[in-house]
Amino acid sequence: MMTRFERISEHITIMHAEHETDRPILAVVKGADKTLLIDAGNSPKHAALLQSYLKQEGHPSPDYIVLTHWHWDHTFGLPAWSIPVIAQSGTAEMLRQLAGLEWSKETLRELEDKGIINDQSSSDITKEYSDDVSGIRIIVPDLLFAEQMEIDLGGVTCEIEHVGGDHAADSCYVYVKEDKVLFLGDALGPSIYGGPRYYTPGNFLALITRMHQYEAEIFVESHGIPTAKGEFYQDIHRWEQFALFVAQHGEDTDKIAQEMTGYLNVDSLPNEFIQAMDYFMEGIRRQKDVL
Repeated sequence: MMTRFERISEHITIMHAEHETDRPILAVVKGADKTLLIDAGNSPKHAALLQSYLKQEGHPSPDYIVLTHWHWDHTFGLPAWSIPVIAQSGTAEMLRQLAGLEWSKETLRELEDKGIINDQSSSDITKEYSDDVSGIRIIVPDLLFAEQMEIDLGGVTCEIEHVGGDHAADSCYVYVKEDKVLFLGDALGPSIYGGPRYYTPGNFLALITRMHQYEAEIFVESHGIPTAKGEFYQDIHRWEQFALFVAQHGEDTDKIAQEMTGYLNVDSLPNEFIQAMDYFMEGIRRQKDVL
């Protein structure tokens, strides 16, 4: 794996995502007084790469960490950082449940069986920890909020907002106001644990609506690359329209496909939306089961 670092705005430096073991973007936001780290990494080994880079560059070490959600790839690096951890209360609750476990391959199998992780996460964890998961240690966040929190780093304001969604109920957006950079975490992704992947149109559209209310010029999804507003909106509008067609037509997949191909002005539905159709139909089935 080749690690890349990039300064994406005046106050923000990121370590890019690496997909081999599902390492997300880690971002360092530097103010005049304090420095904030967005997400902790998927292991102490992952976190150490960023620590080494910051030291090499003479960059201040983080004073706080904020977590975008509880999933392992964003939180298992916490033991490498001996600093206060800010998180939504649901994030802390999930990590508190994991903190009492003795970690082994059997533990991973049990978590899979319970739908807390999936087989891909289990495989990635095993690989990231070089086949020895007994060293996993879970840190429970100590600074909690319910819906919103604002941090003044000294001339740089970070707004943290709980947005939820299908991917994780505790998902948060982090907006760096002065730089006009919005960190979306994995919030726009489908649910990945507890059975087949799924989207629900209501949840997805609510996330998009909230996203539009920020004056962001750069958008950062944790497993993607930072994207300028024009390009990001061009892509997200397609997904927004697809979700609107699903909300309108429900389980009528032929009608959804007809509407979407017309909207895109193409003869057949692109593969990404064929897959998305499966995710949204699974979400509709789950909603019906709850009723």
